[in-house]
Amino acid sequence: MLMPNPQKSTFAHRLRDTKHIFASALIAIAMSGCAARNVNLANDARVATIERTSFNVPHITASDAETLAYGIAYAFAEDNICMAANHLVTVRGQRAAMFGGSAQGLLGLRALNNEQIDLFVTAHMNDAALAAQWGRASAEARSLAAGYVAGYNRFLADNKEHLPSACRGREWVTPMTIADYYRVNELSAVQAGVGAFADALLAAKPPAAKVSYVPLAPTPNAQEIRAAMKEIGVIDSELGSNAWAFGKDVSENASGVLLGNPHFPWVGPNRFYLLHLTIPGALDVMGASLAFGNVVHIGFNRDVAWSHTVSTGKRFTLFELTLDAANPTRYVVDGVSEAMTSRVVTIRSKQADGSVKEVTQTIWSSRWGPIIVSPRAGLNWTEGVAYAIKDANTGNARMTDTWLAIARATSVQGIRAALANLGLPWVNTIAADRNGQAMYADLSVVPDVDGEHLQRCRASASAVGLFNAAGIAVLNGARSDCDWRRDASSPFPGITPATRMPVAIRSDWVHNSNDSFFYSHPAQKWNNISPMVGNDSVARARTRSGLIEIPQMLANGPVNLERVQSQLFQNRNLVARMVLPDLLAACADAPNELARDACAALRGWNRTNDADARGAILFREFWRLASSIKDVYREPAAKAEPALTPRGLRMSDAAVAAKVWDALAAAAKKVRDAGFALDAPLGSVQRAGIVDEAIAVHGGDDLEGILNNVGARGSPELSARGIRIDYGTSYVQAVTFDNRGPVANAILVYGQSSDPTSAHAVDQLKRYSQKQWIALPFHRDDIVRERIREPLQLQR
Repeated sequence: MLMPNPQKSTFAHRLRDTKHIFASALIAIAMSGCAARNVNLANDARVATIERTSFNVPHITASDAETLAYGIAYAFAEDNICMAANHLVTVRGQRAAMFGGSAQGLLGLRALNNEQIDLFVTAHMNDAALAAQWGRASAEARSLAAGYVAGYNRFLADNKEHLPSACRGREWVTPMTIADYYRVNELSAVQAGVGAFADALLAAKPPAAKVSYVPLAPTPNAQEIRAAMKEIGVIDSELGSNAWAFGKDVSENASGVLLGNPHFPWVGPNRFYLLHLTIPGALDVMGASLAFGNVVHIGFNRDVAWSHTVSTGKRFTLFELTLDAANPTRYVVDGVSEAMTSRVVTIRSKQADGSVKEVTQTIWSSRWGPIIVSPRAGLNWTEGVAYAIKDANTGNARMTDTWLAIARATSVQGIRAALANLGLPWVNTIAADRNGQAMYADLSVVPDVDGEHLQRCRASASAVGLFNAAGIAVLNGARSDCDWRRDASSPFPGITPATRMPVAIRSDWVHNSNDSFFYSHPAQKWNNISPMVGNDSVARARTRSGLIEIPQMLANGPVNLERVQSQLFQNRNLVARMVLPDLLAACADAPNELARDACAALRGWNRTNDADARGAILFREFWRLASSIKDVYREPAAKAEPALTPRGLRMSDAAVAAKVWDALAAAAKKVRDAGFALDAPLGSVQRAGIVDEAIAVHGGDDLEGILNNVGARGSPELSARGIRIDYGTSYVQAVTFDNRGPVANAILVYGQSSDPTSAHAVDQLKRYSQKQWIALPFHRDDIVRERIREPLQLQR
C-alpha cells in the first residue's frame, strides 16, 4: 500500500503535434445549425469540439469516449486549472512538501493540516490495487479516464505560460498520470468512510502501559458521540441536498418534473461544473459533474432527469478487536491469536524556515482494516481492545460505468437498472421521466449487514451504544462469521445487493432531503431494509419542510417548472413557523430590554430567508442557542406526526422560559455587537464568501428547515463581516419534457470558474441572488443561437 514515486509524465509521447483549428468554413456551417464535427477533416474521428454558450457552459462533442473526455478535461481546466492542480497535489500526498506541513488543506469535507493529509493519502493509496480494480471496469470507462488525463495534459502544454497568477510557474503544477486520476476517484469514494477517519487512523498507537479493559472507555454520552461523528462528516453531513420528482398524476403536462437542489461546498474538488456531452448516436446528456468528472453526475437527457442526495446509508463498519492478553498488537479471531500488521509511511514536509524534513508514521492494520483511535467517540486502543474500520467504497471503480448507464437511460426503470451496478458511493437517486414516472432509490454502496447480523455480532454494550447514538455499527471482530455477508448470488459480495435496497417508483411524487428512504412518500411502505441503510428517525428539518410544502403546493394545482422553482426559492423558515408564535405570545413577559427589542424585530419578520427579510439573522442566532435547551418544545417529536412535530415553545415552564429569554437576549447582543441592526435585511449580513464583491445570498441554515440551504463552513460565526457563505445550494436544476425533449432551467450558483479573477467566477451567483434561473440550451438550434464564441476544435 505504500505510494510509489510519482510517475513521470508520458503525455508528450501520447499527444501529437496539434493546434487549435478555427476554420471559418466550419463556423459558417455550424452557425447554420450543423455541428462542426461533421466537417470532413483529416483524422476527424479524433477531434473534440467545444462550443461555449452563455455563462461559459461547454457543449463538448466527439465521436468516441476517449476523445470526449479529452475535451471535457480541457474545458474544465480552462475554468479551473489552479483548483485542479492543487487537488492533484492532495491525491499525490505532496501537500506538506509543496505548501508547508502546518498549513491546512481539504480532505473531502474536512480541513486538516497538510502533514495529516499526506500521511493518510500515502497510507491509504495502493496504485497497483486501484489499477486492478479499474481493469474490471468497462473499456469505455477506462477510455474516459485515459482521455481525461491526456486532455488535462494538453491544456497544460498549450497554456503553460498563460495560467492564472495563482498557479502560474508553480512547481506543483505538473502533468497528470493515470494513477493520479484513479486516486482522485478513490478519494472521492472514501470521503464518507475511512477518509473521514483520517486523523483517527493516524492517532492509532499501541498502549504504552497496561490499562484496565473497559470497552469504549471512557464512555462518552450519546450527544458527545453524535457531535464527534458529525464533526468528521459521517452523520448529518454538510454534503446534503433536496430532490423532488413528480409524476403524471400531479404534473401539468403529464410528464415527469424534477427539482434537484444539492447542497455542496462552493470551494474545492466538491464543486460542480456545468457541461453538455455528446457522442452522436451514443450519448447526449447535460448537467453537472464534480471536479475531474468525465461523466454527468446530476442532469438529464432526452427522456429522463435525475438528481442525487446524500443518503443515510453507512459505507463502513467498525470491528471491535479482542486483544491477546500477552501483546496489544495481536488480536484473537475464533480463538486464534493473529498479529496486526504495521508499516512506516514517510512524507516530506516543508518547514517555516523553508527547509524540508521527512516525517514518518507507523500505520497499524488488521484483517478487518486499519486501526483507528477516536477518544471523543469512545474508540480507544487499550490493553484489551482496539477498533478497526472496513470501508465498502475502498477500490470502488464502478462509479463511471454507473453514471454512464444512467446517462443513457430512457426511463426511471432504466436508471434503476443502471444503479444495480452499485457504483454510486454515498447518494440516493431521485428521477423523473418523460412518461410521467417518478422514482426514489437508495442503491448506494452499503455493507451487507442486516438487522439479524447486527444482533448476532453485537460487540460490547458500549459499542452498541455507538450504534444507538450515531448509527455506527461495531461488529465483533473476535468472530470470523461476523464479517460482511457474501451473497453468492450477488456480483458484489460484501455489498448489500440491489434487491434488498429501497426503491419506489410512483406516478405521484417522491422526495428526499437527506433523511432515510422511510420518508420518500407518506404512503410508501417498506419492509426488510437493513438498519445500515436507514431508519424512521427524522434528523433533518428540511425533510419536514418537504413533507409540508409539497402537499400544500399540490393542493393548489398541478406542478410545472415555474411552480417548483418558486417553491424552493420562497425560503420558508419551517422552525420559525413552528416556534415563533409561542415566543411572540410570551413577549409581554420579556424580562429585559434586549429581549423586548428582539421581540419587536421578530414581530415584523415575514418568517422567510429572502435577502430582504428583516429579522431572519436575529432568529438564526437565537435558534442556534435555543435549539439545544432541554425540553424546549411544547410538543416533542412524535412519529405519528413527523412533519408537524416537534413544535411550539414550552414557555409555561419557568425554567425553560428563562433559558429561552437568555438565548434571545444573547442573540440580540451578538447581532448588535457585530454592528448590525436587529432587523437588518438578511442580504446585508449574509453574503457570498468566495469573492470580495458584496453579493447578497438568500437561503438559510439547515437547522431552521429552509429547503434552500446555505451556510458558512470557513467562518460560521457572525462577525462584523456578516456571514460569508461558502457552501449549500450549488447546482440547482428544474427539468420537465415536451415534444422536443427536455426543458431545463438551472443555476450553477457560484459560476463555472474557481478563479476569482474570471468573468465566470460569480456571473451566475448574481443571477441566483436575484432568483433568476437560466434556460439551458440542450437542442442543437438553441446551442447555435446562444454560442458566445467560435467553436474550439481539439485534434488529437
